[in-house]
Amino acid sequence: MPSFDEVLKEAGEFGRFQKRVFFLLCQTGVTFSFLFASVVFLGQAPGSYWCRIPGAAELSERCNWSLQEEQNFTLLPLRLVNSSASGHCERLDISWDASTSCASPLAHRPNVSVGSPQLVACQGSWLYHQPHSSIVSEYNLVCGHSWMLDLSQAILNLGFLAGAFTLGYAADRYGRILIYLLSCLGDGICGIIVAFSPNFTVFLIFRFLQGVFAKGTWMTCYVIVTEIVGSSQRIIGIVIQIFFTLGIMILPGIAYLLPTWQGIQLAISLPNFLFLVYYWFVPESPRWLLTRKKGEKALKIMHDIAKHNGKYLSPHYSEITVSNAEVSNPSFLDLVRTPQMRRNTLILMYAWFTSALIYQGLVMRLGIVGGNLYLDFFISGAVELPAALLILVTIDRFGRRLPFAISNFVAGITCLITAFLPEDIPWLKTTVATLGRLGITISFEIVYLVNSELYPTILRNFGVSLCSSLCDLGGIIAPFLLFRLAAVWLELPLIIFSVLAVVCGILVTLLPETKGISLPETVEDVEQLSSPYGKCGKKRKHQDANSYI
Repeated sequence: MPSFDEVLKEAGEFGRFQKRVFFLLCQTGVTFSFLFASVVFLGQAPGSYWCRIPGAAELSERCNWSLQEEQNFTLLPLRLVNSSASGHCERLDISWDASTSCASPLAHRPNVSVGSPQLVACQGSWLYHQPHSSIVSEYNLVCGHSWMLDLSQAILNLGFLAGAFTLGYAADRYGRILIYLLSCLGDGICGIIVAFSPNFTVFLIFRFLQGVFAKGTWMTCYVIVTEIVGSSQRIIGIVIQIFFTLGIMILPGIAYLLPTWQGIQLAISLPNFLFLVYYWFVPESPRWLLTRKKGEKALKIMHDIAKHNGKYLSPHYSEITVSNAEVSNPSFLDLVRTPQMRRNTLILMYAWFTSALIYQGLVMRLGIVGGNLYLDFFISGAVELPAALLILVTIDRFGRRLPFAISNFVAGITCLITAFLPEDIPWLKTTVATLGRLGITISFEIVYLVNSELYPTILRNFGVSLCSSLCDLGGIIAPFLLFRLAAVWLELPLIIFSVLAVVCGILVTLLPETKGISLPETVEDVEQLSSPYGKCGKKRKHQDANSYI
């Protein structure tokens, strides 16, 4: 009886059918990147705002003041008291009432004089020229509450982490396409609720849930694509990342055209409902059906694939088999029980963590460094496109380890240089920072490939899932590290990024090279990977059929 991979070769490993499904599912990468980087635009700092004096709302309405008039009456006396005061987080220790004059509200306030120290911290009443431009102005995430913006992104990444475990398990148990469609539905619904959240608590709850469902869409689309194409199609994993980059490039255009954060949130959430039509165009993964003992359905889908690809399966095929490895239940101990496996696991976990933290940190940093945010964000996304090309050109010529290490070194060194470049040559600072973004993008994309090649067949899917969960942990930490350290010194996060990237570059040189050798089938094979030669001293050239990259 034939194996699944043998039947797939006969039906066509990457024919017209797979190309259609691949293109449809890759659109998920665009919408996922929208959500992933949306905080840069949802959380833009408000352009003009000030702390409101108690009673100012009633007085402004009674006196029919414009926003500019209220701002003048509030801030000009404040700056007489303290010339360095911005009015953002402090106000005069006074209140306005019905007896206050419209023409001169401070006329009978003898305690307001030059040099007077009577300032108090703002406790929760601010006025914005554009109150709905971002979640910062919508929910007063300023001054002592500014850390809540960090929390909003950390909560999203916590949702990604929860989604990786819960929906990853659900996809294995109930089916890839079912969980994909439910995740798209949940992503869209939660995104709409986020846009109309009456308070910040509701916003956080549904942003977390949107992260859970968004991770479900991203994971299951990746799994479906890799399970219906031949094992030799390595380009698949890298091309999916290109669609993620396209989303990064499109996002600033959406934000530029839509002036409110609610409009941006709806624009990045509503497309998920369009993916529900995939119910009629994308089949269940036949490989998953086989692991669930549903061979007849799997065989029917394989016949459909062959028909669309202009090929025909042998009529005597009545059953397809999968290897025992594909239905095993590995544990974490299997990843650390032997020396080489333990080393690989710990280094890969650190690489995932570092790549995600630095990548997300550099993306969010664009929102706090000034300049043209929309143009800078677009350029930083466009520079990611050559990353895929560089990977395709280098990995089969120089191997995995050297480009992996160099990309981390480039990211680390450029972050360090950027931190100390003077502000009066912004073009040079932007250019060097862009090289750092390119380096960490290459590292981020290579880790997907290397991770799958360093685990035996029986542990491959589990190992990739577990190690990549550190990616979400890095995303949880990134906003706190970036925004809190930037408050001390704008360039301090770059110093931290530099150290992390250089350490990662050193560590990945300790990983075995996998260029030109077959993928390991057993843990014993992994222990032999420290040398580019197999047990008998002969270089192994053929890729294992169970590879999904």
